[in-house]
Amino acid sequence: MSTPPVVIELVVGDVVGTREIALDRAALVRYAGASGDFNPIHWDESFATEVGLPGVIAHGMLTMGSVIGVVVDWAGDPGAVVEYQARFTRPVPVPVRGNAVVEVAATIGAIDAEAGTVRVDLTVTHEGAKVLGRAQAVVRL
Repeated sequence: MSTPPVVIELVVGDVVGTREIALDRAALVRYAGASGDFNPIHWDESFATEVGLPGVIAHGMLTMGSVIGVVVDWAGDPGAVVEYQARFTRPVPVPVRGNAVVEVAATIGAIDAEAGTVRVDLTVTHEGAKVLGRAQAVVRL
């Protein structure tokens, strides 16, 4: 006897996940080593401020890569995320000690029943300001 398929009832506007992501300087070091991105704005406080930044900032791709986790966890399979995009709108300053906290809310933005996909819109903020714009993932159901 086979199990019946799971039917997910989704409506545009449904929040499918939220998360807080803490980024500290150690995370920046690990990401720099993994990615090869050793730009001094991610580790040198004086350089970062000299170029007009509020201090050392998180790598944009570290932020983008971290926040998609809320969608992957909801979908249950990283392979279900078939498209992902975002615009970097504001840097995430990371303090010398402690964490920069990025808040993420994932909301159903569109449903394509014919294609069997949904668009998940991500609202990504740090200290109340949006740090990613038009952050959207297409998920195959």
